[in-house]
Amino acid sequence: MAYAESPARPAEDLRSLDNRDLPSRTDTIGAALSETIGGPVGRHALIGRQRFFTPLRAMLLIALVLLALGYSTKAACLQTTGTGAPNQRVANWDNQRAYYELCYSDTVPLYTAELLNLGKFPYKSSWIEKDSTGQPKVQYDGSTAVRYMEYPVLTGLYQYGSMALAKSYTALSKLVSLPIIAEVVMFFNIAAFGLALAWLATVWATSQLAGPRRVWDAALVAASPIVIFQIFTNFDALATAFATGALLAWARRKPVLAGTLIGLGVAAKLYPLLLLIPLAVLAVRTGKVREVGKTAIAAVVTWVVVNLPIMALFPRGWSEFFRLNTRRGDDMDSIYNVVKSFTDWQGFDTDLGFWEPPTVTNTVSALLFASCCIAITYIALTAKQRPRVAQVAFLVVAAFLLTNKVWSPQFSLWLVPLAVLALPHRRILLAWMTIDALIWIPRMLYIYGEQNKGLPEQPFTVMVLLRDIAVIGLCALVVHQIYRPEKDLVRFGGQVDDPAGGVFDGAPDAPPRWLPDWLRPDRDRMRVSAPPEPDPELVDAK
Repeated sequence: MAYAESPARPAEDLRSLDNRDLPSRTDTIGAALSETIGGPVGRHALIGRQRFFTPLRAMLLIALVLLALGYSTKAACLQTTGTGAPNQRVANWDNQRAYYELCYSDTVPLYTAELLNLGKFPYKSSWIEKDSTGQPKVQYDGSTAVRYMEYPVLTGLYQYGSMALAKSYTALSKLVSLPIIAEVVMFFNIAAFGLALAWLATVWATSQLAGPRRVWDAALVAASPIVIFQIFTNFDALATAFATGALLAWARRKPVLAGTLIGLGVAAKLYPLLLLIPLAVLAVRTGKVREVGKTAIAAVVTWVVVNLPIMALFPRGWSEFFRLNTRRGDDMDSIYNVVKSFTDWQGFDTDLGFWEPPTVTNTVSALLFASCCIAITYIALTAKQRPRVAQVAFLVVAAFLLTNKVWSPQFSLWLVPLAVLALPHRRILLAWMTIDALIWIPRMLYIYGEQNKGLPEQPFTVMVLLRDIAVIGLCALVVHQIYRPEKDLVRFGGQVDDPAGGVFDGAPDAPPRWLPDWLRPDRDRMRVSAPPEPDPELVDAK
């Protein structure tokens, strides 16, 4: 019998990342999907040797597909209509098609509502809120309702930069032959391009945080169903990229860079500030307070540097973001509205005047979040083994969203990388993400109106309730794995501590002496007490 010879000599380097998690072998969904490209990776394959089609590049390709799907869901609202130059044309939103076509995005109406179409600089320019008859509205204190740009500085400047580029395209189209695209549509396209890059950066940072052993965990960030409807609904991808980048900088033991990115994130959206809470709690447990202090100082300095020029030049416009958040009532996606939907409860604040702050709702929301943070702190300090940074960060951000009076659909993007890093169980995460993504459909049809053959409120609030239950379930699983670290897939049976922990990774517990005994890990081992008296017999023997 003749045997065929190998066409090439066997490789001399047979190194392989055999400890890498391989979804095509270890995960049901991964195994099923792998059948479309030839099945699971072979048992004798050398892992980690592909030079071009690496896991990161594969995940970035998946992300591009999901981003394209995300753009396609907005495409129906981006059809140019009208005549004349691009700045004289508009996007076709006739007959409330943004709702029944499920293509709504804040970006398009904001272009006109915030005077960007006029080339006005955010925070400097204002406008008067008017009612349906065109008359100026009067707020609860009797003053005229004056509005300014409602976003933090970095997001406002991002919109201004996108507007400037859109207007440049308009000017260029008058000089050379270019496709005539409504200026507002070009504004959306330019803004969406930057948001897509921000999400790709989020995928990259998550893959680095997951580490080489579990790099494929980031695939669920790239392929999250939430991206399809929410990536281009607003500008939250900017803050998500900064927040995930800050966690990566912390993981690489660069506390100042981590703080700088948190400061930039807070200048784009408030939520990256929440990352300082888990870092501070774990710093108390490990004694690494100085490093977290550097991060906090860098975050504050960066935020001040970004905000100070606008704060000094246009203080009234700069503070609009904070005013808006204090006077907003409970949003339609909040748990408070869900309770109102299924009961006769009217809410904490009734009969409020126009723009009158809902003081009770604000207080209750703040107290509930503070209570959750206290509970998370207790868990993080007393668990037998120190929790991972991603676990505590996920719990804090999830608690904020669950107790907050506003949970806009795009806020769910905040949770995606944190959930993947905290609880890399793909089927469980995919179930939550699917529920969260599908909320968009009844939400849009409810806004469209039952009178227009849309949906009543309760199909929408049922989906919101399911989403909240799913997130609470994720939190419960994370807490369970904090107390049972041997079940944590990231820790690999105790062989790994915290790949994203930075200075916390492998650090022993070293809580300060002033910390009470009931807030210390393993009370029997680390009890704060006076040193035992020496044995008299041993003293005499000496």
